[in-house]
Parts: sequence; C-alpha cells; structure tokens
Amino acid sequence: MSPKQEEFIPKWIAWESTQRCNLNCVHCRCSSDMSAAAGDFNTAEAFKMIDDICEVSKPVLVLSGGEPLLREDIFEIAQYGTDKGLRMCMATNGTLVTDAVCEKMKATEIKMVSLSLDGSTAEIHDNFRNSPGAYEGVMRAAETLKRNGIPFLINSSFTKRNQNDIAATFKVAKAIGATAWYMFMIVPTGRGEEIMNELVSAEDYEEILAWHYEQEKHEDEILMRPTCAPHYYRIVPQMAKAEGVNFKRRSLTFSTGGGKGCIAAQTICLIDCFGNLKPCSYFHSSVGNVKQVPFKDLWFNSKVFNDLRDFSKYKGKCGECEFINVCGGCRARADAVYGDYMAEEPFCNYIPPRTQKRLEKEAAENRSK
Repeated sequence: MSPKQEEFIPKWIAWESTQRCNLNCVHCRCSSDMSAAAGDFNTAEAFKMIDDICEVSKPVLVLSGGEPLLREDIFEIAQYGTDKGLRMCMATNGTLVTDAVCEKMKATEIKMVSLSLDGSTAEIHDNFRNSPGAYEGVMRAAETLKRNGIPFLINSSFTKRNQNDIAATFKVAKAIGATAWYMFMIVPTGRGEEIMNELVSAEDYEEILAWHYEQEKHEDEILMRPTCAPHYYRIVPQMAKAEGVNFKRRSLTFSTGGGKGCIAAQTICLIDCFGNLKPCSYFHSSVGNVKQVPFKDLWFNSKVFNDLRDFSKYKGKCGECEFINVCGGCRARADAVYGDYMAEEPFCNYIPPRTQKRLEKEAAENRSK
C-alpha cells in the first residue's frame, strides 16, 4: 500500500443489510418500509464482502438498514465479522430489541448499538418516525440494552419540525444512559427529498452548532458529536479563539473523524443492500458494485472517491475557505441541492476572507462597467 493510500483507508463502513423496515420515517435516506427491497446478499456473499474489506483494513462495520434485525442471518454475519477482527456494531430503531436479541449481540460481540431518538416525547418522536409506538420502542430498547450491559449511543435527526426540541432530546439521551449522542442535521436524500422545505436554515444551523459547542465544552457525562454538520469544525476553533480557551474535545474509541468534518470517502463509506458502494450513507449515486469489482479497487481508484480527497478541487466558498482541511462542507448535501458533489456547502453562511475579497472585486468591476 502506497503512502497516499495509507492516508485514506476505511475506518468505518456502514452495510445496508436490508432496506426493509417496520417504521416509515419522514427523513429516511433509503425510503424504508416493510415493502422495501430486502437486497440480494445471501449469507455467503456477505461473508465474501467482509473478506474483501479485510484486504484493505479492519474497520468498524455497522450492520445497518432499514432494520437489520429483520434479517434472519444478521448474527451469523456479525459473528463472521468479529472472527475476522472487525469491530462489529449495529444500527437499529430499537423496536425489535429483546433480551433474546441482546444475548445474541453479546455472543457475537457487538461492540456498540445505535438507537434513533428524534424527540423528547412520544408525540414528537412518533411524528418524525411516522409510526405510533416508536418512542415506546426505543425507550424499551434502551432499558433492555442497559440491563444486559450492552453500550448504546443515540442518533437524533432534526428538521424544522423538531429543532426546538434538540436540548430536551439531548437530556433524554443522557437520562437513559447513552454512551454518546450524535446530533444529525439531515441530508435530503431518499424520503428526505420530500421535506426539502423542512431543512434547518443556515442561520439556525449556526445557532444550533454554537449551542452544541457550549454543551460539549462543559459535558463530562456523555460524549457528543454533531453529524452531517461539518462546519462545526469551523465553529469550534472560531468560538474557542474568541473566548481565549484551549478546547480539547473528548475522543470516541469508535469515532472515525479525527477532528474533521465531512469524511465521506476519506475514512467512511456505505455499501447498500445490492452491493453499490457510496462515499457515505447519503450520496445519491454509487461508484460501482462490490459484487462486480473488488472493494479495494473501488475504494482506491474511484474518481468520485479521489475527487473528494482532493481539497484543491472543491468549488465556491468551500474551495476558498481557510477551514477546508477540517470542515470540507457536506459533500452529499452539495450533491443533493446543486447536483454537484464538489460544490460549496449549501447550508453554511460563513463568508471566508478570500470569498469576501472576490465578491468585493466583482462588485467593483460591475460598478465600473
């Protein structure tokens, strides 16, 4: 492996084990429900996918969905990954978690379980999940996991319909014993395209991330990370510098970002239930299929992946920003909004000095015409 390749190796891979799900969430990136595709990986093909991944690295492998617990062989696959030295995790909506499921999680050495909680009350969460009883399900799952000694984190996704409940949702995540809380600012893909008008505004985005900074700065009970919010990695040094403080963020043993914002195709990727490889869970298009082309070849040789690793190719404000190396802007959001994954982050209102100078120069030239 060349030094350039060693700089970009997968540390976290999500495998969409199925698109089927017993919920019908408003923001779902793959439009999951019980009629959605189950995918075409049989157990042996899932094992081969893991073998191919191991030729490159031994990453965290998240068994995701849809709802992975709807797959009958999910724990066979989990065991195989564990035996191969991968750090196996599972992303579930929680409604199917029982003591019997927890026994299988422990037997196959699932290291971390992620649960989704999108509101502090049943009314808010069930509305977001479009499924009555979903809140009760995730609360029951948290209690069951905790009782069985299985660590879990909470993922919380926000749009305009529930953004005023962010602080309260965070408090619930702490109260139920989560190891970490990930605040997701959604990317409009899948069913999320239908709620474009509900995306949090750029101005509110800044305020929410500033709130997150203040919380994280004083938090010692639970680990916190904003997700799909790369400009947080601009906001943190800006606010810390303004306050004259040296803010050191706590590290996650299962984290992959290394203090960076968008890490799509740099250290993470998604393999969907048909084998299509994407830079992250929210990209529209794939770069190829791991059933047809070895994962190693796609990871290292894909034009899209290599574009995303080359900051000199970034366009607009992102390409001119002094925080490009730590932020990068959300590439999937740029792709969804502008149809160009190298375009500037559409929900960032920061004007870099280089951009400001360019705009002033263009304005002066227009006035002189």
